[in-house]
Amino acid sequence: MAIQAEALKIASPTGFDGILKEDVRFATGDTDSPGEALNGWFDRLMLRSGIQTPPAVWLMLCLLIGFSIGGTVFVVSENFPATTAGFFVGLVVPIVIAMSLQIRRQQKIMEQLPDMADALARTARTGRNVSYALRAVAADTPSPLGDELWLVVRRTEMGMDLGNAVRDLADRTGVTTLTMFSSAVGVHQDTGGDLIQVLERLATAVRDRLHFVNRMRAATVASRLGVILMLIVPPLVVLLFTLSRENYIADLIGSFWGRLSLGLAVTLQIVGGLIVFRILRRSARF
Repeated sequence: MAIQAEALKIASPTGFDGILKEDVRFATGDTDSPGEALNGWFDRLMLRSGIQTPPAVWLMLCLLIGFSIGGTVFVVSENFPATTAGFFVGLVVPIVIAMSLQIRRQQKIMEQLPDMADALARTARTGRNVSYALRAVAADTPSPLGDELWLVVRRTEMGMDLGNAVRDLADRTGVTTLTMFSSAVGVHQDTGGDLIQVLERLATAVRDRLHFVNRMRAATVASRLGVILMLIVPPLVVLLFTLSRENYIADLIGSFWGRLSLGLAVTLQIVGGLIVFRILRRSARF
């Protein structure tokens, strides 16, 4: 007789309700729809940015800022298109802040990774096992990398093996370089080997990669800023004309050529923004 899934569940005592922090996420992982992909992206953004708030709270903050800016623009200008533009600007501001926090956090983790690998190799060279060495290094590593290492330590203390505990480090932080660290630790746990030499080579490789990324950014800073400026100026010009002239948008969409030019401009602006965002994202990948 097959055992039903309900019989394997352990009922949670009501006396312990509220002890564990509820993990609230929008993505369920049940489907591959565009909405599910957007929810997953937003959940990963909240996780990788280090913002200690549930995604629902940050989404409510986006709506609050959007309504505040949109309402302010409506009171000042009493113009519906300008109000709509103000609402979308306020809606995007917290997302941009979270993305900047994510990039800054990933850069900090990359800067801490070589020293962490060297410290872990030195601790392991004294004869300590990997779990003890990781615990000692996590205590000496500052945030944000230290927080992620402490999460790994807590998982091992609760019975999870070290290979599985470090497996999702790259996904949690968005730093793909941590995949090499997770693979090195996992292979050492499964088959053994000279982990000290692997960690030393990892530290050297990360330092070389950081040096290359910094040189590439310094060489392309003018081009990147010019492209970003080209994307920001057209919406600002349209917003300025909308605020200065009451019927600017109505006159623009009142003719066929006006609607055609506006639709073509918006389409090209969106396509160009997506292309630039993809390029910048690839160049900023660690």
